[in-house]
Amino acid sequence: MQLDVISKFSSFFFIGIGGVSMSGLAKYMLGLGKQVGGSDVSSSEYVEELAKCGAKINLNDNAEDISGYDFIVYTDAVSDNDLRYKKALELNKPLMSRGQFLYEVSKNFKTVIAVSGCHGKTTCTAMLAHIFAAADKKFTAHIGGRDLAFSNFYCCGHDFFITEACEYKKNFLHLKPDVSVVLNSELDHVECYGSEEALKKAYVDFAESAVHKVALYNDLPISGITFGFANDADYFADDVKVNGGNSIFTVYERGEKECEVTLNVYGKHNILNALAATAVARTLGISYEHISDGLNLFKGVERRFEKLAEVKNTVYYADYAHHPNELLASLKTVRAIAKGNIFVVFQPHTYSRTKLLFDNFIDVLSPLKNLLIYKTFAAREYFDDAGSALTLAQNIRNADYGDCVDDIRDFISKAKEGDVVIFLGAGDIYFIAKQICGELN
Repeated sequence: MQLDVISKFSSFFFIGIGGVSMSGLAKYMLGLGKQVGGSDVSSSEYVEELAKCGAKINLNDNAEDISGYDFIVYTDAVSDNDLRYKKALELNKPLMSRGQFLYEVSKNFKTVIAVSGCHGKTTCTAMLAHIFAAADKKFTAHIGGRDLAFSNFYCCGHDFFITEACEYKKNFLHLKPDVSVVLNSELDHVECYGSEEALKKAYVDFAESAVHKVALYNDLPISGITFGFANDADYFADDVKVNGGNSIFTVYERGEKECEVTLNVYGKHNILNALAATAVARTLGISYEHISDGLNLFKGVERRFEKLAEVKNTVYYADYAHHPNELLASLKTVRAIAKGNIFVVFQPHTYSRTKLLFDNFIDVLSPLKNLLIYKTFAAREYFDDAGSALTLAQNIRNADYGDCVDDIRDFISKAKEGDVVIFLGAGDIYFIAKQICGELN
């Protein structure tokens, strides 16, 4: 089965190629023997990987580089004023957004598994990749982060396509999966949907478009397979134990005890991710032996409670959390393992999210004794004082505000032996954290 787009075109240019999802799609095109080029505002590990694989990357503002390519794919973060985007329109090049192009790619596989949710998508997708690898399936995984074994893209066949389904700008509604997964639904992206009700409806529409539907128990009115901690969910966990950095639990399928699972990642939220992956795998006929083995082999995803360094018995972590409930889960986990004081550096992601969930952020962050709020990662947005990091810091009694990397260095220098430092956020805080930890080492 061949894609219409792939069969028709031989060269592809990706505007915003350094994004984790875009780079995965570009890797797929390279694997098919297509000519691939791309641009971005700065270099990254993904950009460097693609260059080594043969992609031609341009990081300057020269829009002429797209002229030699047949088909243009652009990320949703690209504005209408982007020079290459405007040049593509001027040259009448065929254009497609990342979300639309992901659907075109998915059509090349026999079975499509799409994982959605406000949080947990990347972890659940990566867990599924490990399960399918343990079961020796012919699959391709398109992961929205860097799995510590598979990176953000792994291809060993076309029987199954495992991908994240992003709700931003209703991108997941482009997909037509065979198996849909809804991990959770919480207030976010109101700038796209207008209301929480519209967002929830989109999740339901996405889920109901699939033959098999897997959804968090009692979260949304989705008629399908359920998972959770309630013992009347189709798949639930019981006998949960924490042993060092591991979570150990027993999986029940429709009331029947099936197997014990050992996860090498922290937190109850990851048990839920594992249950969702289990439900998908069982729906597609994978044995519990392979499920247990695959989940045990999963070592984590970069930026998902990732240990960056341990210097003089002070431990440094990074986590992608940028929604209040994600922050809550990360902080709960760090409190469970910390023996000393906890130092938190949080970078808000977009002004609109901070403004919309302002009170929620205050509720989650106010109990912290050592908190630095770093300047907002604006992404695609213009400055809005009401949703700025400074305004948020000014409304939290114990919070400091940081405007430069030296402010972060000064803040974490107060951490002593036995303390924990965690960097939270979906922006460039991760790369700043890695830089600082490298200096400490």
